[in-house]
Amino acid sequence: MTHVRTGQAPEPLTRDAFGERYRRRFHDPAFDGEHDAIARLEAIAWDAYDKGRKAPRTRKAGEHFADPSYDLSLEWLDTRDRLRAAQARWDTPATPSRLLLVNGSARNDGTCPGEISKSWRMTQAVRDTAAAEGVDVDVLDLSRVTSEFGLQIHPCKGCVSTAMPLCHWPCSCYPNHALGQADDWMAEIYERWVAAHGVVIVAPTYWYQSPSPLKLMIDRLVCADGGNPDPTTTHGKHPGEAKRLEEAGWDYPKHLAGRTYGVVVHGDVAGVESHRRNLTDWLDWMGLADAGALARLDRYVGYYEPYATSHDALDRDTAFMAEVRNVALAVSRAIGALRQHTLSQPGEGLTTPRPK
Repeated sequence: MTHVRTGQAPEPLTRDAFGERYRRRFHDPAFDGEHDAIARLEAIAWDAYDKGRKAPRTRKAGEHFADPSYDLSLEWLDTRDRLRAAQARWDTPATPSRLLLVNGSARNDGTCPGEISKSWRMTQAVRDTAAAEGVDVDVLDLSRVTSEFGLQIHPCKGCVSTAMPLCHWPCSCYPNHALGQADDWMAEIYERWVAAHGVVIVAPTYWYQSPSPLKLMIDRLVCADGGNPDPTTTHGKHPGEAKRLEEAGWDYPKHLAGRTYGVVVHGDVAGVESHRRNLTDWLDWMGLADAGALARLDRYVGYYEPYATSHDALDRDTAFMAEVRNVALAVSRAIGALRQHTLSQPGEGLTTPRPK
């Protein structure tokens, strides 16, 4: 078996260092009168950290898993059940067509920027256009992670690069209660992706790349592309067991394949083409089908003009907003064709000689 390499992890925090970090969240003077109560909570949190209680509430996996006696997280099981129910709805012809509309901007007027993003205006245009086509639209506004209390997308840990079966579907890295990582949004986001017949991503270009919240979501969706639906086969996160499974042969299941997509990428100076290509290549790789050329859009708004007047520039660019609405129309109609099994997908049914 391939050797498991170790030696990078830092030393665990000392009790004093843990306490100093824990108390930072109570910096507001309003907490000063609760010193004793905070100290009691800190002691409980330290015990969870020190003993590694990542998933403190579990039950036996049961008969449908490779190891029925393994203790699985109740939170993971709940997410798995909701994903299975969402997939069942997706498979039911009577279920209304559903579009997941992702606003990828990190900006909104609920915090520091104090103004809505141009992406949000485009998101609204896509929402209204798709709704007029009779599609149920689920708007996923990723800017909420910058402005809403207790809502985070934690980063991917790269389990897949140790061995694909170590990357569970849905992700089992979070919540991690021992590390205080209990507020992960991805469990809900996975369900919304599974329930969707089509996806449209609207994204600004930040330094040639996707904004941080969008990139976090993208990375955490790696488990949808080849992820292991049975954590008992690796008994949690045991890299040796995962390596043996992959070396014995892994089928890299594409859990979101069969949906259709469109993207709207915009910027002000540079990078929109490479950004749009990165998004479409990623969606293609996961097995989603594009809704045609009109559903893949990248444009500049107020090219080399001041940021302060960029909304005014968008007001003037009526052709761009018409193109945005065309993305919505293309994807809405592709959803209908997909569900009627008439959407042409050249290469469908072919087997890749090098799955990954």
